[in-house]
Amino acid sequence: MPAARFDSAYHAPVLVAEVLDALHLKTGATRVLDGTLGGGGHALALLETGADVTGLDRDPEAITAALTRLASFASQGRFSAFQSSFADLDGVHALDGVRFDGIVLDLGVSSHQIDDEARGFSFREGAPLDMRMEGPAAESGPPHGGGSGQTAADLLNSADEHELTTVFKEYGDEPRGGRLAREIVRRRANRPFVTSDDFVGAIRAVLGPRSGPPDFARLFQALRIAVNGELESLAKALPALRDRLAPAGVLAVIAYHSGEDRIVKHAFREWSQSCVCPPRQLVCTCRGRPLGELLTRKAVNAGPDEIARNSRARSAHLRAWRKGSPAGGE
Repeated sequence: MPAARFDSAYHAPVLVAEVLDALHLKTGATRVLDGTLGGGGHALALLETGADVTGLDRDPEAITAALTRLASFASQGRFSAFQSSFADLDGVHALDGVRFDGIVLDLGVSSHQIDDEARGFSFREGAPLDMRMEGPAAESGPPHGGGSGQTAADLLNSADEHELTTVFKEYGDEPRGGRLAREIVRRRANRPFVTSDDFVGAIRAVLGPRSGPPDFARLFQALRIAVNGELESLAKALPALRDRLAPAGVLAVIAYHSGEDRIVKHAFREWSQSCVCPPRQLVCTCRGRPLGELLTRKAVNAGPDEIARNSRARSAHLRAWRKGSPAGGE
């Protein structure tokens, strides 16, 4: 997709003011990592505060579009971008040893990916069941290796009933996930799943004729999360991102799914505790000090004005955590 198409589908980023407030960037040279570059909205806001920004995105189209949109900052040496998942930051060798004053993650799927029917993220009639964050050019991988090249169709056509049940119950909060999994296995024996219509038909067969867009959106999201291994990647990434913060650096995460938000909440709380030993253990044998400070006791949500302007903000939850100084004040 050309960069122009990306920009035409671009929607405003969510919770921008709240992210900037959480990062509380100091004047002068500060370096921020935008781990989910997308349309470059958060990156632009950060650059306008005077920060230098490095962007990551799994989608090569996002990288191309952001470099075009933010070309003036790139020419000043203040913006750079790399195609990579934030869960593989250590694999970006140009950033070896770099510490950041702030790291921002805006999780989930970007607006342009939803708006491009060829990407298969929506339940629009006839859309292909793709859903790979890297795009259709991603190489095929093992049929069950979330985030390793499989498409949504691959997963629906090859995963066993137990795996599909887990996807729909745990990622889609669907109590009838087992019935839906059985229906998919039954249907694919006669004809493979190819388009959104095939999956919508299975959902309607189980949830009934009154099922509609909210149900489709929830279950398509569950399928997308499984295809891209999103929850596993997030859980793996958070400690590594924490370790790449400079002292007093802030990690700010916007989540849209309850599973994502739960992972972030638990990680931030655990890092903020002075002791993480089992409750019945008499002598502390853990680190014995907090790694930093929780900045958001409760998730920060968008206000009614922003939700009215941008419906995506309705389900956005922002949490932020600040890293402490090394042990001994070094």
